[in-house]
Amino acid sequence: MVPLHKTDAAIIDAKGVTYSLEVASRPLRILNSVSLRVAPAEVVAIVGPSGSGKTSLLMLLAGLERATSGQVVVRHQDLGQLSEDDLARFRRKSLGIVFQSFHLIPSLTALDNVALALEIAAPELAMPTIRQRAAEALAAVGLAERLDHRPSALSGGEQQRVGLARAMVANPPLLLADEPTGNLDQTTGALVVELMFDLARQNRTAVVLITHDPALAQRADRVFTMTAGELAETTPVR
Repeated sequence: MVPLHKTDAAIIDAKGVTYSLEVASRPLRILNSVSLRVAPAEVVAIVGPSGSGKTSLLMLLAGLERATSGQVVVRHQDLGQLSEDDLARFRRKSLGIVFQSFHLIPSLTALDNVALALEIAAPELAMPTIRQRAAEALAAVGLAERLDHRPSALSGGEQQRVGLARAMVANPPLLLADEPTGNLDQTTGALVVELMFDLARQNRTAVVLITHDPALAQRADRVFTMTAGELAETTPVR
């Protein structure tokens, strides 16, 4: 476990966050006064039933949605104060995101999918360097022999490993993972999770993981449960 001392700077510091949507001209409260602090290199799992607000919280942490009230600070950036262009720059430099659906570009090879992510995150790098680092990222997830394969030629587990390599290729300080094993069988999912945790700990990347798998959640440093838009720490006693 990575403890967060009073003198430490949290990589995530969300305070009193509410999030509402307009439905049939009436506000629908999705998140209700949610607070969350995450230390650098800490792994946090969020569990809870479908529709409880887990993915909405992840979207707010990524700056893909804006809180209705409260404050979301990630890497000392108050996301509510950033313009859309600033949010895009923030995501390029600060975040890796792994989705349940793989979201690979079907016309590109595995290498090109990963290289494109690094080119966007670090446009100052020369293309040979970008491609070399992309190849190294794919090798790190066991796909050194699959660089030239397009997504249609890869299994679901291999596609998710490409997604993981893409998320980690720029060595982001924060990784957000939304049900990364949801479309995988149990064995393949366990392999992907093992790779994700290994890469995160090697790079001292903080992780916020949404999962329905209690066994997976218990591998995190801390566990939180989302219920009807409210978040509470439920880390089991070890």
